[in-house]
Amino acid sequence: MPAWSGVRVVRHSDRRRRARRRRVLWGGAEALVTVGVLLMLLVVHQLWWTNREARRGAERQVEALEREWGHGGYGAGGAAPAPNATSSSPSTAPASTPDASESRTPQRSYTPVSLPRRSQAYAVLTIPRLGLRVPIAEGVSKADVLNKGYVGHYRGTQQPGQAGNFALAGHRNTHGEPFRYLPRLRRGDDIEVETRTATYTYDVDQILPQTSALDSGVVRPVPRSLVRPGYGYDQPGYYITLTTCTPEFTSRYRMVVWGKLVSMRPR
Repeated sequence: MPAWSGVRVVRHSDRRRRARRRRVLWGGAEALVTVGVLLMLLVVHQLWWTNREARRGAERQVEALEREWGHGGYGAGGAAPAPNATSSSPSTAPASTPDASESRTPQRSYTPVSLPRRSQAYAVLTIPRLGLRVPIAEGVSKADVLNKGYVGHYRGTQQPGQAGNFALAGHRNTHGEPFRYLPRLRRGDDIEVETRTATYTYDVDQILPQTSALDSGVVRPVPRSLVRPGYGYDQPGYYITLTTCTPEFTSRYRMVVWGKLVSMRPR
């Protein structure tokens, strides 16, 4: 029996297979690390960078509106608008008397001289409990409105101070996330809407924690959920509606906050 019969012979083909296996495993590990880094960068972009840029842009827009209102006068011609200048229905919204903010009794409203253009920022939303102060723009386009950190006005719903439903939407996460802390609102909290002509104050009245994203009843002139009809109203009035996605980091459902107009202060 040969002396070398118990020694294992390593063939060149075995070495090549092991080398290929090591290269495949190493390449797979590198690919996984690369994917992980890219995912991490994507998360950083969505959760930090978009918020930072959108918030800065929204703050600059609020400052621009305040400068415009402070020096630009009223309306296109610089004169103060008459009550209900663009409304075809009788005016019965909040009072402009000196003690309106104390009595908080709606009596009449001022409405814009001209309706805002699509995607135009034209008002400021302030919610003291949330420390929130953001622009309101016409429409709910993601690219032109919501992703800029603005709150969007549902086209076809009423304007601030008008009878009916002034309905707004905003991101809950990413792109400034102005409505991230909407669940912290409580009944009686103030919601203020400033325009060129007046500041309207609404009080939070009802909160619908969750409904379908297709529940169009919540933005009707007399808002009432079609999915959960126990939430909403039966009588015409002066309403504000705030809508956002829920739960966080999803867009499957909507959360809704309703408020009622309680006062108006002309600028």
